[in-house]
Order: sequence, then structure tokens, then C-alpha cells
Amino acid sequence: MSDESRPYRTAAVIPAAGRGVRLGPGAPKALRTLNGTPMLIHAVRAMAASRAVSLVVVVAPPDGAGEVKNLLDDHALPQRTDYLVVPGGETRQESVRLGLDALPDNIDVVLVHDAARPLVPVDTVDAVIEAVRDGAPAVVPALPLADTVKEVEPGGKGTPEPVVATPVRARLRAVQTPQGFDRDTLVRAHESVVVDGDGATDCAGMVEQLGGPVVVVPGHEEAFKVTRPLDLVLAEAVLARRRANDGF
Repeated sequence: MSDESRPYRTAAVIPAAGRGVRLGPGAPKALRTLNGTPMLIHAVRAMAASRAVSLVVVVAPPDGAGEVKNLLDDHALPQRTDYLVVPGGETRQESVRLGLDALPDNIDVVLVHDAARPLVPVDTVDAVIEAVRDGAPAVVPALPLADTVKEVEPGGKGTPEPVVATPVRARLRAVQTPQGFDRDTLVRAHESVVVDGDGATDCAGMVEQLGGPVVVVPGHEEAFKVTRPLDLVLAEAVLARRRANDGF
């Protein structure tokens, strides 16, 4: 079967094993609620909203896989999309790898999506998938920066930090998720690259370390990451606007 006629199958892996300390004590970040529904459910629904996504793999806290499975069972998801819950690891990289290991053999395109980006629009998801299907081995949605960025020499907390460079803002992008990959490329990255404290912070960065090409497609302002209490307020406002405009 030719590449043009071969049916591509897409799965999304959502690592949700982190605690989210920047949101303060309490439930893991992915289980915090927006409009009464856990962020994780919003994120799963965002992936399942794409007709191209046939499977969502949620990587749960190692001691919370049963709780997450019950949570997914209790919330309505599109019937065309299957889901799995697998226990995660100690790091994001390990959790993503465990999610990859759970994928069936017939998956060609893999999305990796942050549970803390619960409101990404389906058009962004579809754009990432389409770029991978068109031949890009690694794709990231991203937005131009509104602020000037300074590179500094890190200092102690609260101390002045000397500026060492001012990158050209027009060449910079703020990266979002879902990031999309040809499955073989992503597997090879996880087999070959070990992320440390100074290494890549996302799967696309791991592909870069292998020397593989990564391309950018337009992101969306509503795909922001919920990491601080103020972000929860903004996310609630976005949901309220969607309900008013679209009956969402």
C-alpha cells in the first residue's frame, strides 16, 4: 500500500503523573477542576475532539492509576475514541516512554500533550497531525513572543542577574502542545536521549538532540499552560466565554 493510500492512525499520550506544586498543596495538577470538571478530562476531550485521534493514553501517578481510570469512566468521551490508563514514572520522560510502550502496533502518529493545557482548540490538534502526515517527523504548535527576551547569568533568588544577550524576538516562539511525531522518530528519541536538568524539556527537544528536523505550526492563545492560581482564573474565563458563544 502506498504512503498516499495508507490509513494513518493517531494516538495521544497525556503524561499526568506530576503533582503541580506551583498550584499549591492538594490534588495533583491534572485533577484540579475547571468549571467543576478535572483539567485532565478537559485535556482528554480536547484530544478526542479530533476525528483523527483513535486512542488516548493517560499516564497517571504511579499510585493513582485506578483513581484516574474511574475518573475517565465517569465522564463522557466520544465513543469513537478509546482510552487507556497506565502508571507513570518518576520523570516526565519516563512517563511518556511508558505511554509509548502501551501503544498498539498500528499507531503511526503520536501526539504528546500536557494535561495542564486543557483548552487547546481542535483546529490546533488537527494542524499538528496534518503536518506529521505530510512528512514532518516532529511538529510543535507555537506562538510568537510579545515580550522582549533577555538571556541572563542566573544568580541567587532575589539578586540582580546580569544580561548576557538579547535574542532576536522575531526568531523566537513559545512552544505549546500537543506536539506531534512520527512514531518511529519519537521512540528513537526516547531510546537515545536521556534528559537531565540542563537538557531538553520536551519531546521535540529530544528529537533536536538527535539532529532530527522539527517544524512549527501556528499555536493558539487558548492552549496556555495552567501552572499558577491566576491561570485557573483565566481558564475559567475562557470556558465561560465558550459556553456563552458556542454552548460548550
